[in-house]
Amino acid sequence: MLLIKNAKIYTCADQKSVIENGFILLQDNKIKEIGAGSYNGRADAEIDAQGRSVFPGFVEAHCHLGMTESAIGFEGRDGNEATDPSTPHLRAIDAINPMDITFEEARNAGITTAATGPGSANVIGGQYAAIKTVGNRVDDMILKAPLAMKCAFGENPKRVYHGQGKLPSTRMGTAAVMRNALKKAKLYLAKKEAAGDDVGKMPAFDMKSEALIPVLKKEIPLKAHAHRADDIHTVIRIAQEFDLTATIEHTTEGHLIVEDLVQAGFPCIVGPSFGHRSKFELKNKGFHTPGVLNKAGVKVAITTDASVTPLHYLPLMAGLAAKAGMDELEALKAITIYPAEILGLADKVGSLEIGKDADLVIYDGHPFETASKSWKVFIDGKEVHTAE
Repeated sequence: MLLIKNAKIYTCADQKSVIENGFILLQDNKIKEIGAGSYNGRADAEIDAQGRSVFPGFVEAHCHLGMTESAIGFEGRDGNEATDPSTPHLRAIDAINPMDITFEEARNAGITTAATGPGSANVIGGQYAAIKTVGNRVDDMILKAPLAMKCAFGENPKRVYHGQGKLPSTRMGTAAVMRNALKKAKLYLAKKEAAGDDVGKMPAFDMKSEALIPVLKKEIPLKAHAHRADDIHTVIRIAQEFDLTATIEHTTEGHLIVEDLVQAGFPCIVGPSFGHRSKFELKNKGFHTPGVLNKAGVKVAITTDASVTPLHYLPLMAGLAAKAGMDELEALKAITIYPAEILGLADKVGSLEIGKDADLVIYDGHPFETASKSWKVFIDGKEVHTAE
């Protein structure tokens, strides 16, 4: 058992969110005990935090970690199979390279869990995965796969396929491709269920429709890329039409349609809010959006969309949201417990609570402050980073 003592602890749990001076006891790969004051029992080893702050390992809800590799061009770009607008059968786990330096950069900054997957070139891009940020083999790093089905609305798919001279080259075309795939998968599922155990009555195997079955059964959500307000409304329209669950990814103009998002009830993963407005649908981009949605009651996570913004700057993105008006503790929760809840991983990660994975980061100062540095990082109870 490992004891971390004399720490200011940000649990990011509903109760006792901040413990001014406390301890955390780790056993194997779990949090064994947490509390205020001193621990009266015995431990095999101790770390004196000396007043430093302890946070849950940060959770990135939307990125392309390991799929768009650092310092390399085409050879390391494996996030978009831009040859077919509908590719639900693609799996992120077949393209993630855990050896990429961005994994080390991320975990050294305290990002311990990441949802990573295909980009937004295709209307349906493929299956996301949730992984820990340490390991040499992706199969050993998986928290959940498939996690969600990536899909995209707005400029990206129409730009990619207009360039190829085929459907979709308009927003109408994008919605049509999505509906066609869902309707086809729905019919395929009905035939499979009608066939029962009679192999002779089973429909011919369709890998794309097969991959969409968990979406139709609400086992995984649509992870829907949508910046502009009208594209967000299209996501809501199609999700309601097919009775699906969804998360709104990017949500750049979410602050313009707050009431609609509250009514729809879909969580929003907001960002990347840093950098240049590189296309028309980003003209209303700003760090104020997550705070506006959060105050209205929408469940919000903040994203870097790495590699758009390097993943190790996730705490800074939350800090800039706080600077733009978001409550500081809510901004912290937007990179810890809220993304964990949105991703369906809150029983394992996202807060410091007894029984959860021992994923945590100890900071000199507060991670929202640019001069602060991570001192130690633990994933599954193992120290994976120590500042020199």
